[in-house]
Amino acid sequence: IPPNVLQHLHHYQHTFLLEMDDTGCVAKVSLCEKIKSFEDRTKAVDAVMRDLRDKNIFSALQGWRDEASDINLALLGIRQYGIHLNGFYIDNTNNDVIMWIGRRSRTKATFPGKLDNIVAGGISVGYNVSETLIKECAEEASLLEELAKKAISTGALTYYYEDERGYFPETQFVYDLELPADFIPINSDGEVETFYRMKLDEVVQRIANDEFKPNSAISIIDFLIRRGYFKPDDENYMHIVSVLHRDLD
Repeated sequence: IPPNVLQHLHHYQHTFLLEMDDTGCVAKVSLCEKIKSFEDRTKAVDAVMRDLRDKNIFSALQGWRDEASDINLALLGIRQYGIHLNGFYIDNTNNDVIMWIGRRSRTKATFPGKLDNIVAGGISVGYNVSETLIKECAEEASLLEELAKKAISTGALTYYYEDERGYFPETQFVYDLELPADFIPINSDGEVETFYRMKLDEVVQRIANDEFKPNSAISIIDFLIRRGYFKPDDENYMHIVSVLHRDLD
């Protein structure tokens, strides 16, 4: 938990139990034992976040409305899970790999206007990984379930980053899907502004220019490693690989 958040949790002892070490520092934070069910835990944490928002303590909460948000998770350093789909096709004229890349809506609360995978999304309560993939494929790119089920699971990425909103320990389940050359993605939930076809060289350049949402860049870098675009003799190869598979426990 970020130190600037931790200092405020003392005011919410009806929700959080703070255990101190021998030096008087907080060693562990947990929810109070009396808050047992998922529903009660959700309501209790939601009430704390609303109160912090109303007090205008954290700028990260100012854009938060009433829906569940990864902003809340980041303030508490809670591990997040999601799926990312690398959608691509092969240009038969020259065998180039062409990726479909989305641009996030400029009205999104997080990373507005940034480039993104063709499909990506967090795993919500009540959905497993496969169900999330199918749901997000339909919402973000109008990918039919029959085609979405052809996506190949390529493993999971575990990584960590932080920004002004908080801490982000994340696990992303990654899929690759080779699409028909004539497939055109169409967004249906309003969260994607447009889609682009990009050769791998352009994708890499745009990642270097910080045009991508961070976790989308990570999943695409993994895709590029597996496609052989990045090779073991390349500078910083092992560092990049290690960053994609950090121990979060």
